[in-house]
Amino acid sequence: MFTGIVEEIGFIEKSSPIAGGIRLNIKAKRVIEDVKINDSICIDGVCLTVTEADKNSFWVDAVGATLDKTTFNQIRSNTLVNLERSVRLNDRLGGHLVQGHVNGVGTISEIKKLGENYLLKILIPKKLEKYLIKEGSIAINGISLTIADLNQNEISISIIPHTWQNTNLKSKKINDIVNVEVDILAKYVEKLISQSNSSSGKNISEGWFKEIGY
Repeated sequence: MFTGIVEEIGFIEKSSPIAGGIRLNIKAKRVIEDVKINDSICIDGVCLTVTEADKNSFWVDAVGATLDKTTFNQIRSNTLVNLERSVRLNDRLGGHLVQGHVNGVGTISEIKKLGENYLLKILIPKKLEKYLIKEGSIAINGISLTIADLNQNEISISIIPHTWQNTNLKSKKINDIVNVEVDILAKYVEKLISQSNSSSGKNISEGWFKEIGY
């Protein structure tokens, strides 16, 4: 589990093919201070397991669904990636609960500088539109962000200077792809509502709320 607060920007030193996937060697400074084999690290929003480490870098393997559902099927050496170690139980939750389980790949449709801030628009896969709400949480490349505005499946996000400078968003361009993880709470609500509808035979709607007195 992660918080979506990026600790540092890492650098993919090498990408090597392995059976069914790729092995990445990632250079870092902060996240390797106490890294151990089998630790989980969120890399551009993808939770991966450390398989090897030294004082300057660590290695992870990406296979199967990770390549199918994320930007990692296009990742190359020299790519900048956002890094975050898994959260400790006594840590402050500065962002929101991020699993590191990417739900789909979005496409940057607009980048605009507004004063000191940046406006970022991203086209989210249509199948994820039902999880998007204005002022709701979303993780983009592992960054906990708030949806400022919503036009069907295109979200607008305001990026403050600190976030821009301390994540790999500053290296992105229009039409670049990003990893998207929707808020897990939205998925739990969807599951509870669907089960309730099935068991009661009624759809939870505006009319249903009025019927029970809301």
